Amino acid sequence: MERSEQNRWFGVGSSRDNESFAAGEDAARAAVRGGDPKLAIVFASEAHDLHELLAGVRRSTGDAPLVGCSTAGEIATTGPGESGVVVAALGGSGFACATAASTNASERLRDAGAEAGACVAEVDGKPNRVLLLLSDGLAGDQQEIVRGAYSVAGAAIPLVGGCAGDDLKMRRTYQFHNGDVLQDSVVAAAIASDAPFGIGVQHGWRKVGEPMLVTGSTGNRVHTLDDQPALDVYLERLGAPEGVRGDAAAFTRYAMTHPLGLSRRSGEEVRFIAEADFSDRSLGCIAAVPHGGLVWIMEGDADSVLNATDAACDDALQSLEGQKPLGLLAFDCIARRGVLGDEGIAREVQRISDYAVGAPVAGFYTYGEIARTHGISGFHNQTLVVLALT
Repeated sequence: MERSEQNRWFGVGSSRDNESFAAGEDAARAAVRGGDPKLAIVFASEAHDLHELLAGVRRSTGDAPLVGCSTAGEIATTGPGESGVVVAALGGSGFACATAASTNASERLRDAGAEAGACVAEVDGKPNRVLLLLSDGLAGDQQEIVRGAYSVAGAAIPLVGGCAGDDLKMRRTYQFHNGDVLQDSVVAAAIASDAPFGIGVQHGWRKVGEPMLVTGSTGNRVHTLDDQPALDVYLERLGAPEGVRGDAAAFTRYAMTHPLGLSRRSGEEVRFIAEADFSDRSLGCIAAVPHGGLVWIMEGDADSVLNATDAACDDALQSLEGQKPLGLLAFDCIARRGVLGDEGIAREVQRISDYAVGAPVAGFYTYGEIARTHGISGFHNQTLVVLALT
């Protein structure tokens, strides 16, 4: 599916073919619907042979710059999916794009964000710019990556994107740059356009119960809450079932729909609890939880999550100066999928498609979301981020 507007076009293709090269080639062929492709964006399950898949994509996209990552599920105009591949492509003289990648991110998160984000300087010839970031959500405090990218992009250029997934295994994720399959990396695409971009950010969670004081934390690891082992406090507050108290995979699935909320001047920020250490009784989050901060258990339901979907899409479209969207990119936390269930996520993607008014939609289920439109903070969890192009 594609939409064109004067000198710009945006297309999306998807495939559930089990043969990786064919899946990549078919999805990319469907996405490239115009001449002069400037960028390919690939979201794919790590169940694929990712090298073969990228080879297939580049059979259709040629030497056009490429970025992407592995997922915890894929989003396309036709609906949500898993174990598949979605390719978005854009082109025409109305777009200019540049890409970069930085490896060994976990050892130098802020530097990695700055190195990848530096490509934004290569597309300064058009009035509207955005920096797309795709990172390894298991590499450490993702806010540091955002700070690094902000240091080179500055306040005038919004940041948007998400953290790669691995179908909830929580072991390793993959990032794509041109024909390379990377790990522990940040990849970036600077997109410049003759027309405006719009970004919407909403989560749909609410705090419940009494606050807890973070009495011990280092980076994205929470050791104690109210001077007690963090895992014990968390499980007892929720009355968690026995099945999640010693099984790592079961705990991750359970915690996915019971995040922590941080008290901030701008409201509550949400933190995805990715795993627990059953020996030292600590919690591992995707981003930092500051020592001395107040946190709450957060909850949501299908109605609150879908209302947030509507609000994020509406906010993204409000910035398009009355123009119809050329396409939408959606970065949706896997935890929201856990709340909605299979029927709910189908409804959610249909809502996003309705807001697109016939334009194509692409995206993926993430381990964390990036959206910075003001200030230096821009990392989110359990959130939907929508980027509208026109």
